[in-house]
Amino acid sequence: MRYGFIGSYGSPQQQVRLARECEDSGWDGFFTWDGMSLDAGEFDAGPTWDPFALLGSVASVTERITLGAMVFAVPRRRPWEFAQQALTVDHLSEGRLVLPVGMGVSIDRAFTSVPEQREPLRERARLLDEHLAWLERSWSTDTFEFDGEFVRTGEFQFPQAPVNGRIPVWPVGVWDAVTPPRRSLDRALRWDGIVPQVRGGDSPEDAEPTPADIAALAGWIDTHRDGGCGPYDIVFQGRLDDEPAVAAEQAKAAADAGATWWIESWWDPATVTPERLLERAKKGPPKA
Repeated sequence: MRYGFIGSYGSPQQQVRLARECEDSGWDGFFTWDGMSLDAGEFDAGPTWDPFALLGSVASVTERITLGAMVFAVPRRRPWEFAQQALTVDHLSEGRLVLPVGMGVSIDRAFTSVPEQREPLRERARLLDEHLAWLERSWSTDTFEFDGEFVRTGEFQFPQAPVNGRIPVWPVGVWDAVTPPRRSLDRALRWDGIVPQVRGGDSPEDAEPTPADIAALAGWIDTHRDGGCGPYDIVFQGRLDDEPAVAAEQAKAAADAGATWWIESWWDPATVTPERLLERAKKGPPKA
């Protein structure tokens, strides 16, 4: 299992420093996040930054770690702009970019305050699928047209492919062991990994699965995914304990359940500061 760290708070300069510390301290990935103007109580007091600009800066000062955002809000972006931004960071990082993707949160004013944006969840879901299809077509380097329900373009061509031919895509997938939501899960099966969330909850932490959830999901994926499709990532978000032995047990439980990534995820604005994140990053992930 690999270990990533989210730069949930801090200025651009602080996030770049945090990413460098993550690489120096043995983490395998650094992730920012993608929000624009949040109407969410304490969360809307802090600034937001463009994730691709941040990741481009991080790519220039790191050499090894995987880069991404948890998660890219694809439906509020134009697909050709998203494709170009992703391609640019992919090349800056020499192929280290991954694309965790979702529909965006409904409390972002980039949806609610912009009349032409699609707000209903089902429309955003269909728009996400079309954007991802457009993105994949762009990687071919061929000239193509696109005629979808929401996305329609004439001829486009991106003459340069991603460094590794494609960029791994990890869609958010909702998990419910009793009634697995097939539309959400089938989307994730078509790509390279899944960022699981459980139903309900009023905060990012409330949506995090347990190791038992991950084990059930991993079993479902093994049953429904073609094993010949290549590697597949299951992303677990959590918070490691300050006590090394406890943190090692947490990590082992997630890995034994089937997670391939642990993403260190701190969001409480009442207790989390850029300084606290840097301090936590310096401790590094659990030792094998």
